[in-house]
Amino acid sequence: MKKKKISIVLFAALATVLAVAVARYNLTSTELVGTLDNQVVAIFESNDCMVCHSPDGVKPFYAVGPVEVEIEKDMTSGLRFINLKSVTDQIKAGESVSEIDLIKIKQSLVNSSMPLDKYKMIHWGSNLNGEETRTLSKWINESRQKNYTNSLAAAEFSEEPIRPLRDKIEVDQAKAELGFDLFHDVRISENNTISCATCHELTTGGVDGLKTSKGIHDQIGGINAPTVYNAALNHVQFWDGRSKDLQEQAGGPPLDMLEMGSNWEQITGKLKADKELKAEFKSIYGAEGITQNSITDAIAEFEKTLLTPNSKFDKYQKGDLAAISAEELEGYDLFKSNNCASCHGGENVGGIGYDYMGVTQDYFADRGIELHAKDMGRIGVTNLEVDKHKFKTPSLRNIALTAPYFHDGTINDLAEAVIKMDKYQSGNEMSVEDADKIVLFLNTLTGENSYMQKN
Repeated sequence: MKKKKISIVLFAALATVLAVAVARYNLTSTELVGTLDNQVVAIFESNDCMVCHSPDGVKPFYAVGPVEVEIEKDMTSGLRFINLKSVTDQIKAGESVSEIDLIKIKQSLVNSSMPLDKYKMIHWGSNLNGEETRTLSKWINESRQKNYTNSLAAAEFSEEPIRPLRDKIEVDQAKAELGFDLFHDVRISENNTISCATCHELTTGGVDGLKTSKGIHDQIGGINAPTVYNAALNHVQFWDGRSKDLQEQAGGPPLDMLEMGSNWEQITGKLKADKELKAEFKSIYGAEGITQNSITDAIAEFEKTLLTPNSKFDKYQKGDLAAISAEELEGYDLFKSNNCASCHGGENVGGIGYDYMGVTQDYFADRGIELHAKDMGRIGVTNLEVDKHKFKTPSLRNIALTAPYFHDGTINDLAEAVIKMDKYQSGNEMSVEDADKIVLFLNTLTGENSYMQKN
């Protein structure tokens, strides 16, 4: 009798869920009318996307007990992956959606990774139909072509998440040459021992190869020094994005007490004592001469020259199909199918958005090292809890040259870094074999720059 009652209860619960699912399916069939932008907003808002991809997401009625815990995890990781509320707000306001958000959505379509299978089992209407998928793809492709030009790619690669790197950025050559000298000038540090090049050695991939860099008096910094190569293409500078551009970034390390430990009065005073340098500044900057602004402006102008185009993968995307091997191409396919391209896309293969360190699992809890202030990420800039452990996504160009990896410099092996990223960002357990294939692809991202070749 007891078993019969349990069966009846289970059957009733299943029938209720089924009825709700059918009802939802009928209610969420999206009517695609109006402009393409309006159609895209309708798709996002009527397919339950906002449950997991909006800060205002509402848990479904069945989120109780153990089920609620799992749903909360999915909602947390979903919002960490992409905020579609922000995307729809931008569309409604007539603003451009960031390239990385467009790539994230496109990769989810290509890999059929959103919504989650367990969610689709209950919410049938959340599964995009063919028309909705085609509409989103069209919007993504048109948005990228309009706002993120991909003129260098061969036609067959025009919709890939990665774009070929441009050959150069136009610069003021006189300023760039002055900036090169300043980049290597130790007088910018308090005790004349540290230059920009100390932590960003140009012949070794634009990094110093240390877990965290050393400043004046051998002080150890709290974060891994990112490469200076292609930094001009980053949407912001520093891991936490606290500087909007290269010039603002150049003004930070000279004043940091763990790095150069100086001040602008001291720096400009030492440089003005150099008559030859003073004359060079005057010829370029006129009456302004040697100031904080002119120093950082020249360094930034030089750093714009540090692009690394013509990697093997760039050549392949431009139409030279023999530029990479079948094994390297297989690695690229795995890179995309494992959602790596969802964060590392665009011209710089990253550097165009922010991502959480640990989207699906807690990286910091597993790391086994006490949290450092630098582990907090962007929250130190915004003071918003939602930005805790959020960092500027690093570029993967020349990644084979820039070990150790991650903001904390804890991983020296690139294959190990790939496996850990797949675990903490996608919640998967990648095989060593697949990681090695992805590394083969990552090696094709090493580009060319005359400074990098000077050994």
